Amino acid sequence: MDRLQQAISKARKDRETATSDVAGAAPRMPARAAAPAEASAATTDLGLLWGEFSPLQIPQNAITENRLVAYNSGDSAIPFDMLRTKVLQQARKNDWKRIAIVSPESGAGKTTTAANLGLSFSRMREKRVVVIDFDMRRAGLARVLGQRCKTSMSDVLERRIPFSQHGLCHDGNVVFGLNRERVVNPSELLQNPMSRDVLDEIEEVYQPDLMLFDTPPLMVSDDSYGFLESVDCALLIAAAEKTPMERIDVAERQLSELTNVMGIVLNRCRHTTGAHGYENEYY
Repeated sequence: MDRLQQAISKARKDRETATSDVAGAAPRMPARAAAPAEASAATTDLGLLWGEFSPLQIPQNAITENRLVAYNSGDSAIPFDMLRTKVLQQARKNDWKRIAIVSPESGAGKTTTAANLGLSFSRMREKRVVVIDFDMRRAGLARVLGQRCKTSMSDVLERRIPFSQHGLCHDGNVVFGLNRERVVNPSELLQNPMSRDVLDEIEEVYQPDLMLFDTPPLMVSDDSYGFLESVDCALLIAAAEKTPMERIDVAERQLSELTNVMGIVLNRCRHTTGAHGYENEYY
């Protein structure tokens, strides 16, 4: 806890100093790149911070029953590994870090997609990723991962506990922020300025390469609308043979008014052969 507070204070002090220098000083030459020893020390400090999270232990029955096909590498994980790579390419190209995973309505498989995408990133050891459940009416990500949480992301956003005491770390490089139970005021909580401050602090202290947010369906409530302005882009999940095309079109238009649309993922597609398909079922 002390180390976390020190890291926050240092980051803020450095930012204030940099702002003061730019405002009051003459133009300066660009700062030199960090020397290898300095970069190594920074990496070590970051590793210690990530090491404070409790480990995520996923039960075998959850892996099997909840279709966590990206838990291990192999043929079943290929679709999510390809999605992971495409997400990374778009994020690098556009300098995006915060990515919302959304769907037009419930039942499209966005939470399963968020879980599998996080597990796929855990096998990319050089990347650090934070996955947060902001679909607070269902606490679905904890269920999919087979977890019984003692705390919720609402406790973090309302500053009752620090993120270091709540997050669960999988394989040392992917941290999940889950929920214990349904939140009674999710829309107000997600749009609260304090919640945005907390997310800024998490990003500032832990410096993840990406932050993924499992967000509520667009056409079910207004929970997502205020929050989506705080992300860099959104990935729209639609269910093959279930989500009507007109709802996909409406959802894409609504998203484009709030943030950038990274792309559309067609989930639960049974016909996967061909130039861009796979022999195994993609869920």
